[in-house]
Amino acid sequence: MTARRGQPGFLLLEDGTLFRGSLLGPTALTVAEVVFTTNMTGYQEVFTDPSFDGQTVVMTAPMVGNYGVNTSDPESARPQVAAIIVRELSRNYSNWRAEGDLLSWLDAGQVPALEEVDTRRLTRHLRTVGVMRGVVAAGTEPDRDALAALDACPSMEGLDLASRVTTRERYSWGNPSARHHIVAYDFGIKRNILRLFAEHDCRVTVVPAQTSADEALALEPNGVFLSNGPGDPAAVSYAPATVRAIADRGVPIFGICLGHQILGLTYGANTTKMSYGHRGGNHPVKEIATGRVLITTQNHGFAVEGTEQAIPGAPDLEVTHVNLNDGTIEGLRHREKSIFAVQYHPEAAPGPHDARPAFDEFLERVRSGPGASGPSS
Repeated sequence: MTARRGQPGFLLLEDGTLFRGSLLGPTALTVAEVVFTTNMTGYQEVFTDPSFDGQTVVMTAPMVGNYGVNTSDPESARPQVAAIIVRELSRNYSNWRAEGDLLSWLDAGQVPALEEVDTRRLTRHLRTVGVMRGVVAAGTEPDRDALAALDACPSMEGLDLASRVTTRERYSWGNPSARHHIVAYDFGIKRNILRLFAEHDCRVTVVPAQTSADEALALEPNGVFLSNGPGDPAAVSYAPATVRAIADRGVPIFGICLGHQILGLTYGANTTKMSYGHRGGNHPVKEIATGRVLITTQNHGFAVEGTEQAIPGAPDLEVTHVNLNDGTIEGLRHREKSIFAVQYHPEAAPGPHDARPAFDEFLERVRSGPGASGPSS
């Protein structure tokens, strides 16, 4: 492969900090919240995760692209990131599963890549000051257009991005004759979640984020799943009433990431924006009941307010997991209803598989819930 050179480009953060590099791909101004992820591999899964919608992602791994891309690993139908920032983007790749190179794939998805950036310095800055909005553009110095675009970029707080990334039409996944039927609310669902449900003898009906409780219950689910997704959970204001109505019918509910936050809001909790969030595949989480520590994959910038002891405003909820780095809530369950959720990603992709048993726990609840012995088709 012939090496392809970029043109001068930069990232300007809203606090005025400037990072220069080499811009590859589209040259139009790109403004978004700038975040970082600590994943060492799995860049294709990261870039296609709908939870990264509306964000520029800094890769802390020093090189990306060295094992190419394929059509099997994406977590959605297209790249979701606004832009990527890397130290080095490999033009060459080597892997038996590879079907092409990362740079061409990014070009096809219209995702700009800013390389030759000191990503260690950038990450340390975001950890110290907090994630913030930034503009990626061609050139060596920001001009009026770049400054105006950055000034006009909305804050992540108050944004309902789930309604932007959700499916527009209901669809099915898995074996139509599978024993269990799961209705999955798509707030930005990842494909590996659907793959794991299929492996657990489930057929899944994926529904748009604003599907009413009556519509979901009419599908006669054995369980309801609330997916991950981008944006501010408090802005998904239509979800809590729907979730409560489903829960009141006794249907088991399982939430991941944004789904975890929505369940918290449903029962009176508050959510808050974190300084720089949790993104990557190496986050330690303690299971309170056993003291067991899980190494988890995470991708979120908001958290349910509370401590290991309690969730203010939500006495019906019990904390089940906490983050060992900062003490934030990583899991909760209802004290009476068959409802639980985790802030991390048990489906991983990419990441460790320590938390996969969460799907087994949900299926145990599904088997003992209302309609468990009902029709499977």
